[in-house]
Amino acid sequence: MKLAKPTIILLVFIIVLSMLLANVTNLLSTEQSFEPKHFNEGTKLYMTDQNEHIVWFLQISDIHVSVFRDLSRISDFRQFCANAIKVFKPPVVLASGDLTDAKTQDSIGSQQFRQEWVEYRNVLNSLNVSQYTTWLDIRGNHDNFNVLNSLSKQNFYTNYSIQGKANPRSYLYQIEVKGDVYSFVAIDACLRPGPRRPFNFVGMLDDVEIAVIRNIVKRVEASHSKYTIWFGHFPTSCILSHEPGGLRSIIGRHDQALVYLCGHLHTLGGLIPKMYTLQQDGFLELELGDWKDNRMYRLLAVDHGMLSFIDVKHQQWPVVLITNPKDALFLMPRKENFEIVTESTHVRLLAFSPVPIKTVKIQIDNEAWVVCRHVEGPLYVAPWSPKMYKIGLHTIKAYVRDEDGRIKLHTQPFSLEGRKLSFEFLAKFVLMTNASTFFKCMFWTFNLVAILPLMLLRMVHYCAIKKHIISKTGGFTGCFYLWIRKLWTLSSVDRIFWPTVLYPIYLTVGPWSVGFIVEDRLGAIFAWGIYVDGIFLPGSFTYAYGFIQLFTFQLPLIFILANGVDFRVRCLMEKEEPSHLVRVRLHLPFIVLLTLQVIMAYFFWLAYGTLAFLLGVLRTWSIVLAVILWILTLHLPERCAWGAAKIWSHKCEQESVSTSNAGLSAFK
Repeated sequence: MKLAKPTIILLVFIIVLSMLLANVTNLLSTEQSFEPKHFNEGTKLYMTDQNEHIVWFLQISDIHVSVFRDLSRISDFRQFCANAIKVFKPPVVLASGDLTDAKTQDSIGSQQFRQEWVEYRNVLNSLNVSQYTTWLDIRGNHDNFNVLNSLSKQNFYTNYSIQGKANPRSYLYQIEVKGDVYSFVAIDACLRPGPRRPFNFVGMLDDVEIAVIRNIVKRVEASHSKYTIWFGHFPTSCILSHEPGGLRSIIGRHDQALVYLCGHLHTLGGLIPKMYTLQQDGFLELELGDWKDNRMYRLLAVDHGMLSFIDVKHQQWPVVLITNPKDALFLMPRKENFEIVTESTHVRLLAFSPVPIKTVKIQIDNEAWVVCRHVEGPLYVAPWSPKMYKIGLHTIKAYVRDEDGRIKLHTQPFSLEGRKLSFEFLAKFVLMTNASTFFKCMFWTFNLVAILPLMLLRMVHYCAIKKHIISKTGGFTGCFYLWIRKLWTLSSVDRIFWPTVLYPIYLTVGPWSVGFIVEDRLGAIFAWGIYVDGIFLPGSFTYAYGFIQLFTFQLPLIFILANGVDFRVRCLMEKEEPSHLVRVRLHLPFIVLLTLQVIMAYFFWLAYGTLAFLLGVLRTWSIVLAVILWILTLHLPERCAWGAAKIWSHKCEQESVSTSNAGLSAFK
């Protein structure tokens, strides 16, 4: 049975899509992460009702202290440091980057503002935060906007952060609580040098930084630390590295590593409020919602080696965290000895409030509520028999009421047979893939979409003209064939076709702009990277920027030009003057597209200055090219239209025999 061409195309598309989905599924699979590790029986801890082998700490991210907008960020941050830290009394607080906003008043440009750093430091110093906790801060990409290097005058992190002077980049901090050593490894993946936005979105660990991190791991292992908490600003998916497997493999190979804590993505604007996953290397990766707009922070605890956490909104009290039994979603068989839970004697939870706690009780499934006993500090316990819950998935509820009558009811699932629960697909996709690879795929896909169809139609047109296949296509109808005709017509006109095809090809090889990329240093921006001050920064977000240009400008321009060329050809063939309404409908899409591109070029000027604007092939010159092509389209001479007319116009059918060679001249 002979298959039609559309059927063959559909089958090929399905096969390619299936292969792609299979690869993505394999990439996001965590089956190997659930292979339990064998733990030494002699080192196993026994969880009872005692206040031992437990520590809790806080994380805050993306504070974005700004001198231009939303001053409540600073006042609320001050309130957090003044009240919440005194309530939780954590030994450490992790501030995982973007401490300051570093955006200009127009929200487009970017540079470091000393006053923002002064505000950040003043909050911490004026409240004597160091008396209550150890503040572990690390840089984010905003803290690195327009910073040439660590010695730059723009690098305020060194002098105004808490850790910057002693630890300008990645560092290690350890605490000892009742004989247990806990390690906190801060990862600085900021670019060196740090460009202005937007080309500072993805971080990078160069060979020097990788060597520093490996040395930190050796120090941790030599110190006999039991548990390691890794944290940084960028998710692992947004960090470039020459290390095979990247940062994930380094963390995964470190036996004591429990979790990597990060920020940066702002839960994708609320699209993924629970951006958590279990990496294939066996550790949890947890992105925290921002302080900037959502006023979020995170409470974490390590109880007998079991990591638990809860994300909390500022000023919501009381706060409760169940540490045993652990939430079934966050089990780490390769990192945690789950026998500690199955052999435990008590349910354990932490409860916090600015005022005294009056009632704490728990309920498992639909059983009766059990009042918890206060042990010490925030720790509450209740006896239980794990054997009763060995099979299936169960639910535990914790009820906490404080002296002011505020109530918190927290529910979480647990399983003592190691049942696996699934993280949200989008969360897994964002955290487990590679952002740079995704950006590259999108850029190249849309580049090919902008080039190949026109090239194919050009070849088909040439064959049709050369073999004298005339007016065989004129009877096709429908929207699809309408646009095939218009794109075909565009591909037949040299003066429109070649600039339209060569522009996206140029974007893959040539510089997009030349300007002051970092401070007063000239640099050149390419799709595949940025050269500045003699240093090459590999391309990553540049591909995303190029994809946006192709998707929002180049592809719409192709269809607008195709419509314009087709309109011009029909006018020449039919010898009719179009009405004013028809002309308005013709010009309006181009005017809208050009206006949007002018706005984007203006934003680029605000971000990188006049020189980059004038030498901006991507934004500025594309406007000039579009205007020229549109003018050429509207004034297309009749000799350029003849080739397409021979194929698509019935009026040319009678003339086709006597002018069979004229079609070839249409390519000139």
